[in-house]
Amino acid sequence: VYNTSTANLVFILAFTTMFAALLSWVFLKERPRPLTLAALAMMIVGVIIIVGDSVGTGHLFGDLMALCSAFLIACAITISRASGKDMGFTSLIGVVLPFGLAAFMVSRTGFQVEAPWWIILNGAVIMPIAFFCLAAGPKYISGPEVAMFYLLETVLAPVWVWMIFSETPTRSSLIGGGILIVTLIAHSLWQLHEGRKRRGDLAVQHPV
Repeated sequence: VYNTSTANLVFILAFTTMFAALLSWVFLKERPRPLTLAALAMMIVGVIIIVGDSVGTGHLFGDLMALCSAFLIACAITISRASGKDMGFTSLIGVVLPFGLAAFMVSRTGFQVEAPWWIILNGAVIMPIAFFCLAAGPKYISGPEVAMFYLLETVLAPVWVWMIFSETPTRSSLIGGGILIVTLIAHSLWQLHEGRKRRGDLAVQHPV
């Protein structure tokens, strides 16, 4: 987030869904449907537009780190799916380790940051709650529905940063991000429709 624009960051993180599809295909033998592969191709185009615009501008490192983050989140999702266990509290435990490391570093080096209470609020309260809700969501609604709600971050984050910090996304970022968002929304709606159709086909039809 310090090495690229917020718009680039959240747009590239939206690629997590397709990374998860690829990893499930490779390791869980869950072959994506042709429409999913087409969506993946479109999203790759969007990411290439965003990252390509950053070459020579100093944002390339941040974009690549965002891409790595998307990949690692997809890895966590795939491992969680493979285990079949409830991972709701795993994200909370994951916060404790970096918090302990940060506390040790601060106590040793006296590291100073501006507005530390905002950072503590974000790292100790907002992020754990967000990750817990994200991990618990699939227990109550379908995966496509979770993905559609997760898209709100992709849409709202650049708008809020633009309103508060006047950080205007570049044209290429908007074009690539638009491709990612439209593709994800279309794919999620298709998955939602297919899921409801399958549930309808499996439902017992009682005679009237």
